Amino acid sequence: MLGMALLSLASRRIVVLTLALGVGALALPASGSAAAVAVAPTVGTGGVSHVSFSSAILSGDVNAQGAATNYYFQYGTTSAYGSQTPLAPAGNGTITIKVSQTITGLLAATVYHYRVLAVSPSGTTVGGGRTFTTAKIPLSVQLVATPNPVVFGDSFYVEGTLSGTGAADHAIALQVNPFPYLRGFQTVGNLELTSATGGFSFPYLGLLENAQLRVVTVGSPVVSSPVVIESVAVRVSFRVHSTRRRGYARLYGTVAPAEVGALVGFQLLTPGKSTNEGGTVLKAGTSTVSSFSRTVRIKHPGLYRALVLVNDGAHVFNYSAPILIR
Repeated sequence: MLGMALLSLASRRIVVLTLALGVGALALPASGSAAAVAVAPTVGTGGVSHVSFSSAILSGDVNAQGAATNYYFQYGTTSAYGSQTPLAPAGNGTITIKVSQTITGLLAATVYHYRVLAVSPSGTTVGGGRTFTTAKIPLSVQLVATPNPVVFGDSFYVEGTLSGTGAADHAIALQVNPFPYLRGFQTVGNLELTSATGGFSFPYLGLLENAQLRVVTVGSPVVSSPVVIESVAVRVSFRVHSTRRRGYARLYGTVAPAEVGALVGFQLLTPGKSTNEGGTVLKAGTSTVSSFSRTVRIKHPGLYRALVLVNDGAHVFNYSAPILIR
């Protein structure tokens, strides 16, 4: 009885040992057959460079971890992004490489969010989000003076547009440097504020001689427009009076300001051209005006006008209004 009990116990131990060995044998892998584990690419969102008011270059780094990988950047004015660059290859290496892409069409003076992403058969990896701010659009001024030339004593307007970031409701000043352009620019009149679109218009009354004009911004940064020369044309009055001589008429008038010695020509206006019909020179009149008068033969009835040529540098030539001589 005792022998049979010992034999039975030994048999159980053999079975247990056999089962244990069997389980162990199933758990051991065959030599040299370990399967490779796929790893998703790694990425890092880098800095930003060459930032302008409408573009920037985004950078980052990508490690493909041995699988064919592409990358792209997401960007936008919020952390929801909304825009992305085209897919670009990052290779299939196992070292970290630097990557970058240019984005354009951005809004000026605006905060942008961005991040880099990498895609491979092993998965997609998203880099951390970062931000940058685009530059302001530099202020610039364009202007025009109308009419140009202006008739002596008449008013004109200096109009234009201030462009760039902060152009709306910006204080600006009109500056003038009169002939012979040696005094330097001086502010005239009151400051003005640009409109919501940067527009402005300065009225100017009674410019007496040719002048250089410009508009400058008030405050920092100080920006000046290109210089425009506003010319002042002499004011010409023209009259006609009959004479006792048949076929003749007296042509006369005044010119302001006084331009003693300047040439006066009489022109007959016909369709498409004008014909000179004599002339004279300006004589002293008063301290503010010169006068002219000459009796000429009227060969052809029609519209006549006077042309006054000046050469003092402070004013430019001008025509009178035409008058009908029958």
